[in-house]
Amino acid sequence: MQTFSVNVPDAVLYDTRMTAEVSQAFVKRATALLYYTSKGVSLGYCAEIAEMSKMDFIRFLSENNVSIFDITPEELERDIQNA
Repeated sequence: MQTFSVNVPDAVLYDTRMTAEVSQAFVKRATALLYYTSKGVSLGYCAEIAEMSKMDFIRFLSENNVSIFDITPEELERDIQNA
């Protein structure tokens, strides 16, 4: 496993009222979200990056308006009509 570090200015923590620990969790979750949405990394790996259970990561995705289902509205409508 690789480890990366991110330098966040103290002023950002002050302005956002985040502790270093909360900021670190934020960065991990944001990274996992971007990997999931733009790079197609699996839900399991992204949950691991975010240090969350798969279920918690699914909830996190939902809170950020990201569906775990890879289906367009048109495909869903067609499936409903064919049911």
